[in-house]
Amino acid sequence: MSTETKVVVIPEGKIYDYIDGTYRKDTPEEYVRQNIEKRLVNEHKYPKELIKIEYTLRVGSRKPRADIVLFPEGCENFTQENIEIIIECKKESVEPHNKKDGVGQLQSYMASCPNCEWGMWTNGQTKEVFKKVVNEKGKIEFLEYNDIPSADGSVEQVDRPSRDKLKNAVEDNLLFTFKICHNHIYVTDGMQKQPAFFELLKVIFCKIEDERNFPHPLEFYSTSSERSNPDGQLTVKKRVSKIFSKVKKKYGKIFDSNDEIKLQPRSLAYIVSELQKYSLLNTDIDIKGKAYEELVGANLRGDRGEFFTPRNVMRMTVEMLSPKMDEKVLDPSCGTGGFLVNAMIKIIRNLEDEMVKAFGKQKHEWNNNEYSFYQNKISEIASNNFYGFDINPDLVKATKMNMVMNNDGSGNILQTNTLLPPHEWSDEFKTKLAEALNVSKSDIRNSKTIEYFDVIVSNPPFGSKIPIKDSNILEQYDLAHIWEKDGTNWVKTDRLQSSVPPEQLFIERCWQLMKPGGRIGIVLPDSILGAPGLGYIRHWLIKHNYIIASIDLHVDTFQPRNGTQTSVLIFQKKTKEEINLEEKSGKMRDYNIFMSMVDKVGHDKRGNPLFKRDKYGNEILVPDENNVINIGETANGIKTAKAESRSKVRDDQTIDVPKIFKEWKKREGIIW
Repeated sequence: MSTETKVVVIPEGKIYDYIDGTYRKDTPEEYVRQNIEKRLVNEHKYPKELIKIEYTLRVGSRKPRADIVLFPEGCENFTQENIEIIIECKKESVEPHNKKDGVGQLQSYMASCPNCEWGMWTNGQTKEVFKKVVNEKGKIEFLEYNDIPSADGSVEQVDRPSRDKLKNAVEDNLLFTFKICHNHIYVTDGMQKQPAFFELLKVIFCKIEDERNFPHPLEFYSTSSERSNPDGQLTVKKRVSKIFSKVKKKYGKIFDSNDEIKLQPRSLAYIVSELQKYSLLNTDIDIKGKAYEELVGANLRGDRGEFFTPRNVMRMTVEMLSPKMDEKVLDPSCGTGGFLVNAMIKIIRNLEDEMVKAFGKQKHEWNNNEYSFYQNKISEIASNNFYGFDINPDLVKATKMNMVMNNDGSGNILQTNTLLPPHEWSDEFKTKLAEALNVSKSDIRNSKTIEYFDVIVSNPPFGSKIPIKDSNILEQYDLAHIWEKDGTNWVKTDRLQSSVPPEQLFIERCWQLMKPGGRIGIVLPDSILGAPGLGYIRHWLIKHNYIIASIDLHVDTFQPRNGTQTSVLIFQKKTKEEINLEEKSGKMRDYNIFMSMVDKVGHDKRGNPLFKRDKYGNEILVPDENNVINIGETANGIKTAKAESRSKVRDDQTIDVPKIFKEWKKREGIIW
């Protein structure tokens, strides 16, 4: 495959079509269509040369253009008579029953094509699929189905997929599916956003549990006929409820024993039919993570300064910290669990590389015993070495589910106010934490007896609108005291500040939780690193830690929700001996600090993606994996040449930072 970067001029407001390379208007409808095109090729395995875009039809005296049409395998004559599938893509605001652009339009197109058997209508929020049949009276009928068949599948696989035919989601299609399901619950069941979200998660858990129930046949399915009648919907609910009973037993820390799926049978059957085609276990972790965390962020975002970290920043920070398999990793304000999942991903990939070397063969060649050993090792690492705390009980539950979806490590995600004095942490929290750490509960006494973790990575809640004022909390922290300037030095007084922003206390709490020699990656507002009045924080940091790296993030990093200028600070905790030695000598060890400015984070202040451009301002496109398309013949008979399918490259410098940092660490003799 050619890896040479190619530069193509893309006019402003246009996109480069995935199938035929045509420049099209960048509209909401086009976003839906491009994701469908990628799904047709990558999930449904239809050859690109059999897919035509903006195909002109004859419908009576009209000549409308169908968004996407597909022709049968081996087809050489791309005429209307040979069309097999028609797909119509609309923007979100268009409803399925819209008189002009709804499913009626699709059905009229299907009726005008004698050999068209399947049709799909979607607006990115909902989807309708029909199979065209001719009844006993010779009249056309449209039967509702779950999905169109894949090129390598059958109608039976649409209704009840087998394990070997489950598909790995691509691009934003899993996010589309999650949104479709959530909106369906929100509208059909009359639930508010948050309850609707947790009902969807119950169903997702059932899907994952069914996939893990190897080698038994899949029971998480809803046939098209079941979905379309009340008796069949009840059958689906009974079948899925049996799976949920297993889920409750397995994940008693997440679900109560008397919990149940509260969705109406009609709604549940629809959601099952949308999810059943995917393998949630095997879909790429980044695709799952993006879909899940966007869904969580849209429904559980609170008012405690919670601004969930972009995935690229989490990935960069974890790569720089480079956690090892035998190290205990903590996020003391875990939110949706993104940092922990990213850390787990890194360790799983390292483990896989070790297993490949040990077994002498690639992962897909492992036998059942080897694969079982690998899975057990992942579960062992997850249950022993990964920890997350959060004050929000809903986020704790969401993080547990995120960990389960990715690696089954939900056991050590605990609800607490991390900033409280340890003796005020609940008995339940201390019992669970002590058990997981294999220490005595009585050892968790105060801020000086909680040095348990090797790696801490976090984006704590921050802001002056949520200050900590409780003197009982403040008195644990040096940084909660009033500091006075004595020449060039800062001196701590015995007086407490009246209130302190939480991120300042989180710096010290992370340090208290860290073993000597351990390392921390934390997202902080830039004021801590630069404001003259906060110089005492920097003084404290340098005295107690080695500052390893400071990554200045672009102001749009947390946009469109928050415009605070932030940095990622990475530091390593000094031992008591190192601190004492420096105090006695009156000199601190001289060392270098890695510093970087990330000017480009892959999106603008509105959250819209930004792509790399050449020096002339033209967007850079690189060839896709299947990079040659035979466009063939258009609907009006014009011959076209072969073209390359190209994709844009996100303008994101966070990808480059860990590589540069790794080389810098080698030169500095830093061994982690």
